[in-house]
Amino acid sequence: MDDKFYPPIHPGGILMEEFLEPRGITQHKLAVSNGVPPRRINGIVHGKRRITADTALHLGRFFGMAAQFWINLQSHYDLDVESEAIADQLELIKLHQVA
Repeated sequence: MDDKFYPPIHPGGILMEEFLEPRGITQHKLAVSNGVPPRRINGIVHGKRRITADTALHLGRFFGMAAQFWINLQSHYDLDVESEAIADQLELIKLHQVA
């Protein structure tokens, strides 16, 4: 088995590489079409902002898909980052046994 570590991929990278670039959509066009500030989309694409429920709803509508897709990407990313950050602490927690 390959033990290489691959860092978590921020949802903004997926937005850019899988949705915007292949369709020739600029960040600005996405922002204007969704009625959100361009800095919001730019922050997401550059991994500096999270995809909130509000943004997920906008992206879902724009791309004709479930908002849950975007929320799931963000949740998976958050869990990956946090579990890595507190891995040592988690190892110290003993599993609770049901009597």
